[in-house]
Amino acid sequence: MKRIAIMVFLIVLAPAVLAGCSSSAAKQGDSPLVIGIDDKFAPLGFRDDNNKLVGFDIDYARATAKEMGRKVKFQPIDWSTKESELNSNRIDLIWNGYTISDERKKKVLFTKPYLENRQVVTTRADANITSLKDLEGKTIGLQALSSAKDALDANPIKDKIQGVSEFADNVTALNDLKNGRVDAVVIDEVVIDYYMSKDKGTFQVLDESLSSEKYGVGVKKGNDKLLKDVQSAMDKLDKDGTTAKISKKWFGEDKILE
Repeated sequence: MKRIAIMVFLIVLAPAVLAGCSSSAAKQGDSPLVIGIDDKFAPLGFRDDNNKLVGFDIDYARATAKEMGRKVKFQPIDWSTKESELNSNRIDLIWNGYTISDERKKKVLFTKPYLENRQVVTTRADANITSLKDLEGKTIGLQALSSAKDALDANPIKDKIQGVSEFADNVTALNDLKNGRVDAVVIDEVVIDYYMSKDKGTFQVLDESLSSEKYGVGVKKGNDKLLKDVQSAMDKLDKDGTTAKISKKWFGEDKILE
C-alpha cells in the first residue's frame, strides 16, 4: 500500500513539476536582452533632446533583438567597468562602439566586426596644433579605459606630452577642450565627425590618426550560443538591407563592413 501511495503521489506531482519547468523556460525566453551602453556616445548611442536613447547602435541592436524574437533593455553603464558588468551577468552584451582588440579578446567573445573607425586627435579650431609633433608639452584628454587611451599609449608622442586627463565620457572631454582645460582630445573619428557637424567651427581634427580599429559586439566568455544567435540575426539584417538602411539614416551612407 505504501509503495502504491508513493507512485500515485509521483503521478499527481509530475504534471505540476513539468508545468513549473515550462513556466521557468518561458520566463527565460521572455527575458529581455540587456545591452550595456555608454549613453553619451553619439551618434552610436546617446540621448536626444527628449532624453530618449537613439543612435546607430541602438537601432541596430533593437533590430537584432527583434530578429532573435527577444525584447531589449538598454543599460547605461560606466564604460570603464564594461567587462566587469558583462562577466557579473548584469548585462548580456556590450554594444556601443566597442572596439575589438587582442587584449579584449582575452576577456570577452566578439561578433564579426561591423564598422571601421579611427582614433584621431581633435583640438580647438583656433589652436596652433596641426600635427602629432605639435602635441609635445601639451595636455591630452580622453575617455578612461577606452581604445583612445590604448592608441595614445602606443604612439611615441605619449612620452613627450605634458600629461593625460581621463574622463568618464567623450562629452565631458570635449567640454574641457572647448573651455581650454586640455589642449587636445583623442577620440573616435565617428564621434567627433558627429559633433563637428552639429558644432561647426569649434573643433578641428589632425590629418594624422593614431590607429585604425573595428567595432564588434561583446558577449560573455562561455556564452557561445548567445554569440551564435546574435551573429546569425546580424547576418540576416545585413543580407536583407536593414543594416544598410540604419547606416544611411545615421551616417548618410552604407558604412557596414562586408
